Amino acid sequence: MPHTSDPFLLQLLVIFVWAKIFGEVFEQMSLPAVLGEILAGVILGPYATAFVFPTPAVHSISELGAIFLLFSVGLETPPDELIKVGRTSLGVALAGMVVPFALGFGFIILHGSPAKEATFVATAMVATSVGITARVMGDLQVLHTRAAKIILAAAVFDDILGMVLLAVVAGLAATSGVQWVQLGVLSAEAIGFALFMIFFAPRVIHRMRGRMQYMSMRDAPLILALAICLGLSVAAQKIGMAAIVGAFFAGIAFAEYAPEWELRPRVGAITEFLTPFFFFVMGAQLNLAAFSRETMRTAAIISVLAILSKVIGCGLPMLREGWLTALKVGVGMTPRGEVGLIVALIGLNAKMISESSYAVVLIMIAVTTVFAPPILRILFHKVPGFAASETVVAAE
Repeated sequence: MPHTSDPFLLQLLVIFVWAKIFGEVFEQMSLPAVLGEILAGVILGPYATAFVFPTPAVHSISELGAIFLLFSVGLETPPDELIKVGRTSLGVALAGMVVPFALGFGFIILHGSPAKEATFVATAMVATSVGITARVMGDLQVLHTRAAKIILAAAVFDDILGMVLLAVVAGLAATSGVQWVQLGVLSAEAIGFALFMIFFAPRVIHRMRGRMQYMSMRDAPLILALAICLGLSVAAQKIGMAAIVGAFFAGIAFAEYAPEWELRPRVGAITEFLTPFFFFVMGAQLNLAAFSRETMRTAAIISVLAILSKVIGCGLPMLREGWLTALKVGVGMTPRGEVGLIVALIGLNAKMISESSYAVVLIMIAVTTVFAPPILRILFHKVPGFAASETVVAAE
């Protein structure tokens, strides 16, 4: 019998390999691999070389990649640590949400765009990327400093606030207009969902913990975690929120037990396979025809506003500890990432934002991601003892 290659499998192979190749090139240039994976989608996608046309099945896999990406982020976020951190980090996160949203929304409205489009663009400007921020702090070997601890804690709060805001915005996209009663109910559901997952869900997992040893199946904790991740993703959709919100809070519920059950490396392996499809598809949906002179000008202004809003908004609560600490925290909170990308994709798929606004958001995320690492390196080099500690590490 003749054997022909499955077009679906062939497309998976092409997307995965090229996304990883581009990601490796960016890693070699000390840039986040995610930018390379998005660029692979832009270049190989239907609007450029037309080498790959992602099928509906690939789109479904990319959505699954987004779910596991946020599940992995949640696994890095033990609820006890969130509860223990002081009001300083929460204040930084709140200011880092309000100021970017207000500036982004105001500029897009003044630019003449509809309110819903302005809402999506502004929401994409809110959430700091925990993964990028943590990696930069680790590379600089400054995780022990107070500024780094505040940045990471505030970035986690920022993601949670971004998830709640995304839930509200996703609900807004599903309505034909601004229906304040429904919006209020959705906001209450989102906040209640977040509080339940932070304070009560870990207790439920704790009760299940003792029964894990009586289960005969291999990797019972991993199977339970995956089932709850998918279950909460469905539940989040049922009450009008994005699926990734449920996945994120599922990760938080398991975060305390992730080291004991070795969930992070196992889920990380799944995430490492699925997320390149998500980022590739994001890039493939970028219509290069949307890059007009006006779009580039808007993207430049939005990128500057995205940087200044975080530096100012997150830095102001830290001024009492000195302007240098305030600047470190502000710059450390500037990288946007996973949540902003997903907000942009939800807006595009729901036809709430135009292709030009989608391009603006992608450019803004790329600029803020590239901006922070070199500036943080300069700022933390001024910390007493930092250069000496690098010398010790090099000597070893």
